[in-house]
Parts: sequence; C-alpha cells; structure tokens
Amino acid sequence: MQEGSGRRKHDKQFKEEAVRLVTEGGRQVTEVARSLGIHENLLRTWKRKYEEDPAGSFPGKGHLKPLDEELRRLQKENSNLKEDKEILKKALAIFSKHPK
Repeated sequence: MQEGSGRRKHDKQFKEEAVRLVTEGGRQVTEVARSLGIHENLLRTWKRKYEEDPAGSFPGKGHLKPLDEELRRLQKENSNLKEDKEILKKALAIFSKHPK
C-alpha cells in the first residue's frame, strides 16, 4: 500500500489476500473490510473482479490484461500499417508522374 494524493493504493498481493479472506476464510465482506481499513464496496469490487478473472484481475498500474494488451498492440500495428500505406501511395503518385 502506498500513500499518495489522498487515495491509498493497494498492491495485487494485498487485494488477493483480502479477497481470499472472504472467499476461503469464510468471513463476511464487512468484517474483512473493517479489519483492513477499507470500504466494503471496494472489497466487493475486488471480489467481483477476482471471480470474473482470477489470473488477470489485478494487473497493476500501467499493466493491462493479456487480451487488452494484445488489442492495444494490434491497434498500434494497424495504425502504423495505415500510415505506411499512405506514404507508399504518395510515393507512387510522385514517381509515376511523367516529366513533360
């Protein structure tokens, strides 16, 4: 956990442990949240995200889930290819002009 601009940031390990206390420890969300000093809605959100995708639930700041990372990479590649295509079209137009 880091202190910052008024908001506390919790690392992946902290979130997973908090969720584990609820899912495997048999404790109530409100009880765990109170003992960890976090809002119960935050813990419920973490629990939902973890249940939806245990492996990719808390990728961390600046990191994306593998599918989102692949989407970002493909969008960038597509943008670069479109740019290359436009450059080639302009080059073709320049070199195909006949001198008069």
